[in-house]
Amino acid sequence: MLLALDIGNTNIVIGVHDGKTWTHHWRIRTVEEKMPDEYRVLFHTLLQEDGLDWQGYFDQTVVCSVVPPLTTGIAEMIGRQTGINPLIIDHTVEMEIHIDVDNAYEVGSDLIADASAAYARYRDACIVVDFGTATTLTAVSPDGGFLGVSIAPGIKLAASALAGGTAQLPHIEITPPPSVIGTNTINSIQSGIVYGYVGLLEGLIKRIYREAGWKERPQVIATGGLANLLAPLTDSIDEVDQQLTIEGIRLIAGKNRR
Repeated sequence: MLLALDIGNTNIVIGVHDGKTWTHHWRIRTVEEKMPDEYRVLFHTLLQEDGLDWQGYFDQTVVCSVVPPLTTGIAEMIGRQTGINPLIIDHTVEMEIHIDVDNAYEVGSDLIADASAAYARYRDACIVVDFGTATTLTAVSPDGGFLGVSIAPGIKLAASALAGGTAQLPHIEITPPPSVIGTNTINSIQSGIVYGYVGLLEGLIKRIYREAGWKERPQVIATGGLANLLAPLTDSIDEVDQQLTIEGIRLIAGKNRR
């Protein structure tokens, strides 16, 4: 059994894989100030409620984290509880892709996992869009090269900044308005945020594959909280997979099994 953790800026995703499928899946809120022992109690409760146990149940553990203050503490806690030191994903682990950027150590482990899963699926050039706290677009070459990333503020972050930085504009629900031309304040903000990000997405995808020298747009796969909301609004996204990151984590764990 594999115990996999994806520690993101907003959520921590925990998954259990039995070699064939993901048998258990939980999502909790990331709290950077929470101590490892607090997470231990929370993780123990989740496992116990589903009839699982720390000891003797897992033969591999893996941590993918973009929150450095939590990485070491949670990894060490997992090691103590399971008796198995987790693989911590970074640019040095074995993977099917190869990282072709200026500073490989700067590449987020979540992006490595996303690109690994996408390339394993297509075995060809692709672009991965991850709608997380930040919106990222990762370009992967036909031979599995991690070419680089375009990073923009996440949609919720942008909407929050707009409301927080102005005197009269309110916080809004992130949902498509009835029309692009807003006839009231709420719909006007929704138009700028939602369709603005659709335009950003389409423009960046076009620039990425043209700059990479690809004659046609490659497969584009999206993941993250708002992928299901935005995908129907554009023809630039071919597939949505909300388990893409954790599936990439599983694939990397498999290549590093000892």
